[in-house]
Amino acid sequence: MKVDKRIAAIIGGGVIGGGWAARFLLNGWDVRVFDPDPEATRKIGEVLDNARRSLPGLSDVMLPDEGTLSFHDTMSEAVAGAAWIQESVPERLALKRKVYQTLQEHCNVDAVIGSSTSGFKPSELQGCATRPEQIMVAHPFNPVYLLPLVELVTTPANDAGLVETAKDALSGLGMFPLHLRKEIDAHVADRFLEAVWREALWLIKDGIATTEEIDNAIRYGFGIRWAQMGLFETYRVAGGEAGMAHFIEQFGPCLKWPWTKLMDVPELTEELVKTIADQSDTQSGAHSIRGLERIRDNNLVGMMRALKAQDWGAGALLNQQDKARAQGTVLTARADEIADPGQPIVTVRRAVPLDWTDYNGHMNEARYLHAFCDATDRFMELIGCDADYISSGGSYFTAETHIRHLQEVHAGARIEVRTRVLGGAGKKMHLWHEMYKGDELLATGEHMLIHVSLETRRPSVPGPMVAAALTRIAEAQARLAMPDGAGRFVGAPR
Repeated sequence: MKVDKRIAAIIGGGVIGGGWAARFLLNGWDVRVFDPDPEATRKIGEVLDNARRSLPGLSDVMLPDEGTLSFHDTMSEAVAGAAWIQESVPERLALKRKVYQTLQEHCNVDAVIGSSTSGFKPSELQGCATRPEQIMVAHPFNPVYLLPLVELVTTPANDAGLVETAKDALSGLGMFPLHLRKEIDAHVADRFLEAVWREALWLIKDGIATTEEIDNAIRYGFGIRWAQMGLFETYRVAGGEAGMAHFIEQFGPCLKWPWTKLMDVPELTEELVKTIADQSDTQSGAHSIRGLERIRDNNLVGMMRALKAQDWGAGALLNQQDKARAQGTVLTARADEIADPGQPIVTVRRAVPLDWTDYNGHMNEARYLHAFCDATDRFMELIGCDADYISSGGSYFTAETHIRHLQEVHAGARIEVRTRVLGGAGKKMHLWHEMYKGDELLATGEHMLIHVSLETRRPSVPGPMVAAALTRIAEAQARLAMPDGAGRFVGAPR
């Protein structure tokens, strides 16, 4: 998909900066990186490898063509002409202010300057700046290329139009900009994390639980709830039919009980630090950091795609972005808009998600059918058998399917399904799908469908507009040679 390339400059290419680079790059932006670390190219390359295998699988619509990544020796070169500048240097206020003074000498006056800081307030960052109205906090969460939340913290000094530009840009990256108009130390999300962290330190200090036991309490319990409902909505549900008021009435008095030590932090002695480090090594030391990242990414993709199916939480956000991306990229709206109905019609373009692969490391056989089902659904829409038509009482049911698996398909592969009509007379619709990666044929699917009355659940003739559209394509494609493998049954040639 062709897009107008925009430029993002990443100042500081560590874990967070590398994640920002991946988020921008895979969403079609050109990315320039400035980082004096001689290992920056390697480190960001490794982050990008993980992002390329995981981020495309969150979408059921093809991502834009990847932007161009470049590394620069000077900050002035990196920021010149950039629309977005993301600062992710170490958490030292003097260093950040020095960076802003340097980059503002060379960047566009209308560029957004976002800081990944988790602790400093925007007013602190804006101090001594030539143009304080440009600088705002854009605090993401790791991995930046997958998690959608970004805390956008501004002050009255920020230009209102530039703040809206920032929101639009972040939304275009598939992120959720949580705009905090009143600044506070550590913003919002990290204040929650810090409270849990303080309590966890005490639980270890007092010998109540190990690092692994604490993590299990989160990931097997409230962590999953929080992932799709947050805090207050979870407690509202816990209040039953009486709602939040009942919950507070029932559990509010507990807040006065000595359940936590949130305002009292244990001293981080060498002994306590060693205890935590040793327990963490025991818990996770069998995996490399990159291996843990891949495990994390697999889990996040699976959870977020599950939330997608429910159109809930982060999944609803992904669905909204898919719809936005599909505008102008879905191939054809109706059959009469097909430029050449005598040729195979592209009905699916997408990347293969992580959760479509199996224990052999390639696409599960059921997912071939999934892709071909999507192609059939799309073709049905093209000929007018869409949601409105189905609600009126008619649809096509699949009577027989034959799939040939010709090549392995792996996670992240960009696939395309091209559809032909082998027959479209009367109640029958005979479709032939071919799945490609580039010019490589991966699989074929042959499907016989019968038009059915949803009232009687019996075969019936399709409506006249659907029948006419199907006939037009079938007649146009009848001139094509019969595809290799059509009409085969399992294990035997035609």
